[in-house]
Amino acid sequence: MKIIKTISELRAYLGNFKRPAFVPTMGNLHAGHLALVRQAKPLGDVLVVSIFVNRLQFLPHEDFDTYPRTWQADCQALEQAGCDVVFAPSEQELYPEPQGFKVHPPAELADILEGHFRPGFFVGVSTVVMKLFACVQPRVAVFGQKDYQQLMVIKRMAQQFALPIEVLGGPTLRAEDGLALSSRNNYLSAPERAEAVHLSQALQHMAQALRDGVTDVAQLEQQAMAGLTARGWQPDYLVVRRRHDLQTPKAAELADLLTHQGLVVLAAARLGSTRLIDNLEV
Repeated sequence: MKIIKTISELRAYLGNFKRPAFVPTMGNLHAGHLALVRQAKPLGDVLVVSIFVNRLQFLPHEDFDTYPRTWQADCQALEQAGCDVVFAPSEQELYPEPQGFKVHPPAELADILEGHFRPGFFVGVSTVVMKLFACVQPRVAVFGQKDYQQLMVIKRMAQQFALPIEVLGGPTLRAEDGLALSSRNNYLSAPERAEAVHLSQALQHMAQALRDGVTDVAQLEQQAMAGLTARGWQPDYLVVRRRHDLQTPKAAELADLLTHQGLVVLAAARLGSTRLIDNLEV
């Protein structure tokens, strides 16, 4: 496995290949990341994984400085998973001057849900991914479906800019009790970790209610929020949305959307000081 820290060296090395596959990460890798690496491995003639904690997608009060950085463990895990190249640029390398040019995704997609509670988040994500795409020039890139809205934003960005990149989603990996794997799970205390499973359970209950014929989406969402709040959570949202545009479905279209697997339930909630997100397609 080769470790590359500059854009020029990366481009020179990748000039020997025709179909790079790419998995962008912020490091602190867990089994979910490694599943994406293994998914991407057979899709190209060289596999590049980036490790870069992107300051642009953190709000001033968020955990950029304390975000876990586990370089040695990450490299060891990536080598075992079949990674060919780790691209690990410094901030100075990727942003040698203030990033004045930025990618602004459409408000109807990026200013709702995560974008509402984390203003500017998807500008930061879209900008760094576009820049990493320019560095790696992959033919296929794999992102985790746990970040459902992010995956949709990146897919739309690649489509609208006519990028020659196939953007694929990788299934959410879960612990045995159902908790979605996440780097931020490391922040949870033991009691919080035991409680955390209730986020995925809330989504499962919402999904089952929809399958059972519930059509009052607003009431379903309110009940789910109240249930988590009663357990000591601080939920940002638990919502039912159409998969194709993340907008709220109308009661009249619920049956058709269920028949054609066109719904997704999404959640974000804070447990103690840790904010967790999850989703479940219905």
